[in-house]
Amino acid sequence: MTELISIEALSASFSTVRCELKDGVGYLILNRPEVHNAFDELMISEMTQAINAFAHERDCALMVLKSAGKHFSAGADLNWMRKQAAMDFEDNLKDARELANLMDTLDRFPKPSIALVGGAAYGGALGLICCCDIALATPAASFCLSEVKLGLIPAVISPYVVRAMGNRASRRYMLTAERFDAAKALELQVVSELAEDLEAAAAPIIAALKANSPQGMAWCKTLLTRLQSGVIDEHTRDYTSERIARIRVSDEGQEGLNAFFDKRAPAWVADKDKTRG
Repeated sequence: MTELISIEALSASFSTVRCELKDGVGYLILNRPEVHNAFDELMISEMTQAINAFAHERDCALMVLKSAGKHFSAGADLNWMRKQAAMDFEDNLKDARELANLMDTLDRFPKPSIALVGGAAYGGALGLICCCDIALATPAASFCLSEVKLGLIPAVISPYVVRAMGNRASRRYMLTAERFDAAKALELQVVSELAEDLEAAAAPIIAALKANSPQGMAWCKTLLTRLQSGVIDEHTRDYTSERIARIRVSDEGQEGLNAFFDKRAPAWVADKDKTRG
């Protein structure tokens, strides 16, 4: 069995991101402020490694994605784009699949994820935001799907952006490459709340998440992924019936129900209280 590296040791090995674990919250921090946190193949690799590490870290209840500096991310790094322009099809395909893997890894992260967005969030950065379960932004944040200006398309991030914004809004903003502000992002459900102080706004959400069943939240995410198509048929009814029956008889489901009946805190809350004490 492969030994898992600690979050601290992993973070020390990175050059484009930082990882921190504080009071049950994993922080993944984009750390290239000198280039407005533009990402390249190295940042993609390090982010993917970090997300997987937080997924397997028992003391991590949820993950917060944020950035150092003024901007969340300006999207693709210019030097990385120059490399892509010189690649053949096979190398471009491999490169694109690495980004697709990052988006999928974040989208399927088995714990709640929160994006804190300030400044610019352009191109692929919008994909990262849409892969997170919850996103908060400052009123001054700005967003753009700028790919068509370069003769490209927002292909890899499109499933997550369309899921968040809807097809109609995606048609407009992917085709026009218009910038849109935080108020519009809120209207389009790219973000769920606007706040000047993102850390303060996130605090009650984090507290609410930490009070919930870890298994219950993980299963909720899987459930929501399964229901994305919107189809409600016999298979859907069978799946949802099996899921609730399965979780009722699981150890954590039994603990939650019995704690409710006994009017006590469930083990996942009580254990945290003991640790703090």
